[in-house]
Amino acid sequence: MKYERIPLGPLQTNGYIIYKDREGLIVDPGGEADFLLGRIKELNIKVHAVLLTHAHFDHIGALEKVREELQCPVYLHEAENEWLENTKLNGSGVFPGIEEISCKKAENLWTEEGEKEIGPFAFYLFETPGHSPGSVTYYFLHENLAFSGDVLFRGGVGRTDLTGGSQEVLLDSIHEKLLLLPDETEILNGHGPETTIGEEKETNPFINGFGW
Repeated sequence: MKYERIPLGPLQTNGYIIYKDREGLIVDPGGEADFLLGRIKELNIKVHAVLLTHAHFDHIGALEKVREELQCPVYLHEAENEWLENTKLNGSGVFPGIEEISCKKAENLWTEEGEKEIGPFAFYLFETPGHSPGSVTYYFLHENLAFSGDVLFRGGVGRTDLTGGSQEVLLDSIHEKLLLLPDETEILNGHGPETTIGEEKETNPFINGFGW
């Protein structure tokens, strides 16, 4: 399995194309739909689904055009079922200078953690709220890859001052879910460069004071 990290949209949010054997998934199409679709065409892959780590505006900017063009379903946690349509909840109607984004609801809602399969792709879904109530992490066990959205960054953690955010819940998610993954697990997050669980245990000032 291969992946490409593509910074997209006004905040250069990391979107990802995951693919193998001409089949693929998209994680967090944050903007620049034509560019993203062009890359999909270059790779000549069939996209089975769009996976959202959460529904903040900078992660969904290209969602509607991508969904329509590729005719693929969207997956989102049920806790944010209303967020794609609601500009206040997804944040696009809150910040000055940001274009309001309203999308149709997701075709599929995650309701519980566990092993999931979409097309040829198998992964484990972790519920990792705190940055937002429906934040999830997509963990590809055999590849040691975790697509974590805005939960854990290199040297940082997600902000918790937006709707439904909680620093206590966020840190619980990180310690009870992500830090239990193998140290070599790559964390592919929503902003900035990738990191590993081991590196964050050693160097992240927000989490490394807990005896790791």
